[in-house]
Amino acid sequence: MSEALPLDHGHLQKLVTADLVRPDHLLGAHPVTENGVQGVRFGVWAPNAHHVSVVGDFNGFNGFDNPMQRLDFGFWGAFVPSARNGQRYKFRITGPDGRTEDKMDPYGSFFEVRPATASIVWEQPFDWTDGGWMAERSAGLDRPVSVYEVHLPSWARREDGWFLNYRDLAHRLGEYVTFMGYTHVELLGVMEHPFDGSWGYQVTGYYAPTSRMGSPEDFKYLVNHLHALGVGVILDWVPGHFPTDPAGLGRFDGTPLFEYADPRKGYHQDWNTYIFDYGRNEVVMFLIGSALKWLQDFHVDGLRVDAVASMLYLDFSRTEWIPNVHGGRENLEAIAFLKRLNEVVHHMAPGCMIVAEESTSFPGVTTPSPHGLGFDYKWAMGWMNDTLRYFEEDPLWRRYHHHALTFFNAYRTSENYVLAISHDEVVHLKKSMVMKMPGDWYAQRAGYRAFLALMWATPGKKLLFMGQEFAQPTEWNHDQALPLHLADQPDHRGVLNLVRDLNGLYRGRPDWHVADTRDEGLQWISADDVENSVYAFLRRDPVGGAWSLVVANLTPVYRDIYPVGVPVGGEYRVLLSTDDGGYGGFGTQQPDLTAKGEGWNGQPHHLRLNLPPNSVLVLAPAPTGDAAQAADQDPASADAGATAPGRAG
Repeated sequence: MSEALPLDHGHLQKLVTADLVRPDHLLGAHPVTENGVQGVRFGVWAPNAHHVSVVGDFNGFNGFDNPMQRLDFGFWGAFVPSARNGQRYKFRITGPDGRTEDKMDPYGSFFEVRPATASIVWEQPFDWTDGGWMAERSAGLDRPVSVYEVHLPSWARREDGWFLNYRDLAHRLGEYVTFMGYTHVELLGVMEHPFDGSWGYQVTGYYAPTSRMGSPEDFKYLVNHLHALGVGVILDWVPGHFPTDPAGLGRFDGTPLFEYADPRKGYHQDWNTYIFDYGRNEVVMFLIGSALKWLQDFHVDGLRVDAVASMLYLDFSRTEWIPNVHGGRENLEAIAFLKRLNEVVHHMAPGCMIVAEESTSFPGVTTPSPHGLGFDYKWAMGWMNDTLRYFEEDPLWRRYHHHALTFFNAYRTSENYVLAISHDEVVHLKKSMVMKMPGDWYAQRAGYRAFLALMWATPGKKLLFMGQEFAQPTEWNHDQALPLHLADQPDHRGVLNLVRDLNGLYRGRPDWHVADTRDEGLQWISADDVENSVYAFLRRDPVGGAWSLVVANLTPVYRDIYPVGVPVGGEYRVLLSTDDGGYGGFGTQQPDLTAKGEGWNGQPHHLRLNLPPNSVLVLAPAPTGDAAQAADQDPASADAGATAPGRAG
């Protein structure tokens, strides 16, 4: 039975004063034994309610059998001897206006499968085997982080169209992700939500994995199995808004409770959702408790906080808004909440990473509190927009947009960035990534391969949404399984081979990840060849001294014997060429890769390279002796023809 904390004055006082008491240890439904009697203790926060009762399978959903007792600070509690684990329940709440509604448990740990909305009393043991992983997990900035963003309900499905169980997904996804060389998966659509079309971004169960794919223990199995394979797990988490569904958090006790009362502050017009009231301690602790639940109890390694900009600005996507006490547009309560969130979770869940999806230039997103918000990473939305706009241009006009690809270097160390190509870029008629590229099908694939190589070669952690690793030609459809079978076709298999090898280079070469957030990580060799649309730069490891040369030719024109300056003479070797035949290219051969003694691009030596159309070439000084033997066994050059696992049935 649970060791849930009693709903007494001392624990309630700690909760409302924002102490580090997990609120779900006090509230919700907990199987316990009281005075030798087994039952379930229920607790709920409804300060403005006139009456609350708990209804469920144990009383035939009769609102008169189990009234709840009003406690301090607006909390209600009841011990129900007849209640048992696995039974459904709701809170029947009568508000100050006399209206009565049945509400889901805000702290529910398991729910009925939609469209049903009852919470389920649920407490089951789980034997974790990832103790070593949990002790060593780290958000360290010098580590490689390559994330595969996944919508589990549509990554793969059963033959009858229903969702796979978390346990089945654990093995299929785990095998595929390890084959591809990703370090992490990021899961969207995991927390309980009523509407499939929201992709899980309109959450009703902030403490529960969706029951569409199994029980909480099934989800724990998924996390535990991925950890056993050396893969970290990040979840999308939505503390910015919640749906208006009548069974959910909205007007929970008959009044605005979790949301701001004034719709100019508490209602999001674009999404038809309510906005959390960050000025209430109980709401702040509800959200922080949710974060801790996933990081502590579910062993999740990080949270990607959705739509942070919508939280930071009172005028976000609205014409009528209420200024803060200083007359400004910043939501000071939300800012204080985000700082508190990051302070608490980093203290209570060491080694986790908290990532902000923040689309503006708000300062100090990854600066530690109190001077900044305290996130570990921020999505590089500016890099994404600039780079996509450049690659979508007809190559004939790219000379006029040349510095869209160099501008990121002007600010890339201002925050700790994740270079993210997420689900948002391949929906709503935006086209899939490969179809954004201009030209015929071959040119589109060549351009997309060049885009991917530049993304991996640019300083910053990586994130790519599912399907884009094999050049899915259609937009993502959340109602259908991912067309993984396409990865067996040569045109798509070539892109998959490239992403796999890019992950190998990124993880295997310290110069590609150690200095992601530092100036020393990148040195431009040639950033201003506007007429040829050619770029050249070095990736550097300032600690170990390793470095490699990246050269991009982003027009459909061959550049024969193109000179590129290098810092040292001697022999060079090709680490990767996006024009390789195994990736779907022509397999352009290089001339003698010996650096000449004449200077070029401000460097003392230079190479003469054959640059294929729409391609990226990666080179490094050729190792000698033992280093050469080790290079021959480099996992980054693993067999590109290996069979990809994880095909959906």
